[in-house]
Amino acid sequence: MPVLRTLKTGISGVRGVVGDSLTPQLLIGFAQAFGTYLEGGTVVIGRDTRPSGEMVQKAMIGGLLATGCDIADVGIAPVPTVQMTTREAGAAGGIAITASHNPQQWNALKFIRGDGIILHPHQAEELLSVYYQGNFSLVPGHQIGSVQEDTGALQRHIDAVLAHADVDAIAAIAPKVVIDCVNGAGSMISRRFLQTLGCEVIAINDEPNGLFPHDPEPIPANLGQLEAAVAEHGADIGFAQDADADRLAIVSEQGTVVGEEFTLAFACDAVADRIEGPLVTNLSTSRMIDEVARRHGKTVCRSRVGEINVIVQMQVHGAQIGGEGNGGVIYGPVQYCRDSFSAMALVLAGLARRGGAVSEWAADFPPSEIYKTKMECPAARVQPALLALREACADQTLDLTEGVKVLYDNGAWLHARPSNTEPIVRVIAEADTMHEAKGYADEAMALMAAVV
Repeated sequence: MPVLRTLKTGISGVRGVVGDSLTPQLLIGFAQAFGTYLEGGTVVIGRDTRPSGEMVQKAMIGGLLATGCDIADVGIAPVPTVQMTTREAGAAGGIAITASHNPQQWNALKFIRGDGIILHPHQAEELLSVYYQGNFSLVPGHQIGSVQEDTGALQRHIDAVLAHADVDAIAAIAPKVVIDCVNGAGSMISRRFLQTLGCEVIAINDEPNGLFPHDPEPIPANLGQLEAAVAEHGADIGFAQDADADRLAIVSEQGTVVGEEFTLAFACDAVADRIEGPLVTNLSTSRMIDEVARRHGKTVCRSRVGEINVIVQMQVHGAQIGGEGNGGVIYGPVQYCRDSFSAMALVLAGLARRGGAVSEWAADFPPSEIYKTKMECPAARVQPALLALREACADQTLDLTEGVKVLYDNGAWLHARPSNTEPIVRVIAEADTMHEAKGYADEAMALMAAVV
């Protein structure tokens, strides 16, 4: 079966543009493949607010029912809610229907194991093999599964996060919080969650209609409205979620974005002296995590890029907190997945316990700037390009876990790695100044371009 240009498959699931690559036929096929892969059982399904979500959901339900699966439908819900429900219900698996930070015309499928964790890479490959082989285990009419609505999933998720939050400390300072839910899945519970923590809440873009007022990726370029709202209301902090509410960005009391890299740094700083185990993140996340580890006598474990890779390392090393520099915080005591609600609770508790303002907390970290870029590179030339970089930097400390990471003597670093979904090499560098970081990246790009 053809793979259209906008279809992207990988360890994170299946993404595509509705009406182009993400067709009802393809969706039903993946539903049948997942039902076949699970060999029946209950599947939890939830979706974000995109207008295409209902079509995608209905197609998935039909395909799953045809393989004998029963459905627990949590409706519009954050991805971490779907994951938690899957684990708590003892389900065979789950599917979160969301394209996360991608624009409105996209939608996607995120496949979840029975323990609430997204599929491991080898399991994602197995599922893709089932799909492409097309030999699905369909059942006769009298064995078709049933659909049940789960109306309590959202509240159970709130309760689980609250059970591990320092509610008293947060309520004692009663912070004024502006939350931008981007009219996504977080609109369902973010206001209520923050109010339960004792916050005074101003919510913007919290209608769950899927009409994104701006690009839903929580990066500085998209957060001007939140910055203005924080300044207008004299808030203590601003939070921005993406469309499926698993990532979080922060705006300071000054009405200025502090950058999504600070989300994980703040969360780790807030809880590092209260938990066991190392801090876990990926190779492309800011060195601010190393600063947090130094403060609290912790070690840092770094994984390949990707949520599941961080989770695996957390479990291997008995870590309770980890995540990635895109604003994705994973707090093990609640669940092993990115969860903006756990992130908000940790950050607010840290702010309450340390006192002062968000801008002061950010200023406690040494100056550091990250520069990100990419270069087109055919798959056949990726390895020669990375080898050229590796040879040119042989006098520096190298980490070859994924691609090439160069650790410079002055504390700066550069990471070049191939994309999982596109014919490009991603390059990211961090140094004391943006000029320095860009210089390292430009040098690496020139080295690799010479052999591409």
